[in-house]
Amino acid sequence: QVQLVESGGGLVQAGGSLRLSCAASGRTFSSYTMAWFRQAPGKERELVSGISPSGGSAYYADSVKGRFTISRDNAKNTLYLQLNSLKPEDTAVYYCAANSGYELNVADFHSWGQGTQVTVSS
Repeated sequence: QVQLVESGGGLVQAGGSLRLSCAASGRTFSSYTMAWFRQAPGKERELVSGISPSGGSAYYADSVKGRFTISRDNAKNTLYLQLNSLKPEDTAVYYCAANSGYELNVADFHSWGQGTQVTVSS
């Protein structure tokens, strides 16, 4: 297991930017597939973006493609999500998660952070 702590959320106007960070404990961060999920009130948790253990491959949901960028620094045990051109519909709690395998389904992730709120005003 790995412990994850997100930071960087906040209130921003539409069109603005934020950078989320996820600090991981332990020495095996570089072996995990990592991802960002989000959950808006009354909605199911959805995958936003995922990244391979090496950082060489990334996946983006269609709704954020071209606006969000996922990255990781394995030397610093940290995952990032750069959010640009934010829209009110991006408002949600954003969670980082770790998976020992390579799948990107919610059920495959065994470690979760506590979440960070992102609110985009129109």
